[in-house]
Amino acid sequence: MPLTSFNFSSLAALLLAAVPLAASAQGASGPIKVGLMLPYSGTYAALGNAIENGFKLYVQEQGGKLAGREIQYFKVDDESEPPKATDNVNKLIKRDNVDVLVGTVHSGVALAMAKAAKDNNTLLVIPNAGADAITGPMCGANIVRSSFSNWQPGYAMGVVAAQKGVKRAMTITWNYAAGAESTKGFTEGLEKGGGKVVKDMNLPFPNVEFQALLTEIAAQKPDAVYAFFAGGGAVKFVKDYAAAGLNKTIPLYGPGFLTDGTLEAQGAAAQNMLTTLHYADNLDTPKNNAFRKAYAIAYKSQPDVYAVQGYDAAQILANGLKAVGGDLTKRDQLAAAMRKTPVDSPRGKFTLSAAGNPVQDIYLREVKGNNNEFRSIAVKALADPARGCKL
Repeated sequence: MPLTSFNFSSLAALLLAAVPLAASAQGASGPIKVGLMLPYSGTYAALGNAIENGFKLYVQEQGGKLAGREIQYFKVDDESEPPKATDNVNKLIKRDNVDVLVGTVHSGVALAMAKAAKDNNTLLVIPNAGADAITGPMCGANIVRSSFSNWQPGYAMGVVAAQKGVKRAMTITWNYAAGAESTKGFTEGLEKGGGKVVKDMNLPFPNVEFQALLTEIAAQKPDAVYAFFAGGGAVKFVKDYAAAGLNKTIPLYGPGFLTDGTLEAQGAAAQNMLTTLHYADNLDTPKNNAFRKAYAIAYKSQPDVYAVQGYDAAQILANGLKAVGGDLTKRDQLAAAMRKTPVDSPRGKFTLSAAGNPVQDIYLREVKGNNNEFRSIAVKALADPARGCKL
């Protein structure tokens, strides 16, 4: 065709028509960019590493791919610092252009991540932080959680405490969202069974100077104490509680984070403690046994609940990707499939609620040696109330 007779408007139309095809092809091929925003330093560092290990273990078990696509990782240390959270998450969303966010541990940081994910319509899988608002008023179709809401294990421990005859209890935690919501859940469960929390105590995160509060517990003489701490803070609190002799007369209860990933450091101080959580080390199921063996081989250590939550975060993402053949342009269908597909977890099979939170059995566990051993199901198929969620 002579240049003079070439129809440039036709050429433009052809180029424009080709753009969706190219975008679609890119959406269904090439590596999937996963942004891991986790604590890699500070009091929660061990938890962040366990989550990453669990996530990568599941991917490795699928041959290093999800829905036939390679996984490319981008990492940011969130430092468990809420004031830094928005800048940190934007490094992954805007600088690295990740397809999916995975994080985090600290509820205050996760709240900022959830806001950024909603604002940018980025998929977010939360492998730990239990902030109730994330499956409450801040819920979103593009946000799911592979862990728990802060309310769930707290409520279950309240139910157990009431069954054990606790009438007067005290609570203690750091002054932040996770602690407040966990102790509120405990109070709700205890009151349902006829008990009462006579005093709530807290101290700034990550302060670990507990002596004045332990003195207050000794003076009040409650029937039990419910404590929410994790990581290094949990180690010191449990050891200080025992050193004060309080564990001999006033049972110490808590959600499983009080003793998960901390038992070796807590030693004798933690023995025989009861906690509630959606996982127990010695769950004797084929899935859990295989998971624990594979994790030990891969990382030369024993997995904990954080590793399980990381493993299941990858599995939930994989469920969505499989449903759309790995095509990230089908975002709505992918997100819906992540919610609708049951998860075959080491903790036991569970489903996700409409708000994106696991509906799961909460176990009563007892510390024996370096294990949180299963004793019974505290509450079966417990769903977070998702108060304020509108999808």
